[in-house]
Amino acid sequence: MVGSIEKTKVDVGLSASASDEIAKHLNGYLANLQVLYVKLHNYHWNIEGEHFYTLHAVLEELYNSVAEEIDEVAERVLKIGHRPIGRVADALEASSITEADNTGIAGAAIAKNLVADYRILIDQLRSLIEVAGKHDDEGSADDAVGYLKDKEKQVWMLTAFGA
Repeated sequence: MVGSIEKTKVDVGLSASASDEIAKHLNGYLANLQVLYVKLHNYHWNIEGEHFYTLHAVLEELYNSVAEEIDEVAERVLKIGHRPIGRVADALEASSITEADNTGIAGAAIAKNLVADYRILIDQLRSLIEVAGKHDDEGSADDAVGYLKDKEKQVWMLTAFGA
């Protein structure tokens, strides 16, 4: 992962090691969200084919939702006394989601690729929930459960589309 990230003076009662471990998971998730946000825009601009109108609108909803989540996750990192990943280069380095090519792409391929990306996020969130629970960080765990439910819904819907 990216080099050390500066801590803040915020203390919400987590031990230093707990906040370090949770912030590492949150920042990894944040990095993936940042790459996904750009990828969703790329797909929104480059979708082609019979499902253009349907997915064009869905992709806009998805990237708007991810933008809101990016802000919430970054703020959670700050709340537990750390700094969020904010540089694009750092997000790319830390992300396990890859960028999309800047080419035309069919809706079915987009859905398939996004299901894979959302599954990466689901795995990260389950790990984050476990780590937060281990350290009695109900705030991070609660946020992660909400994000998990959303990502599971997206996988369900994209799979129903034909992914």
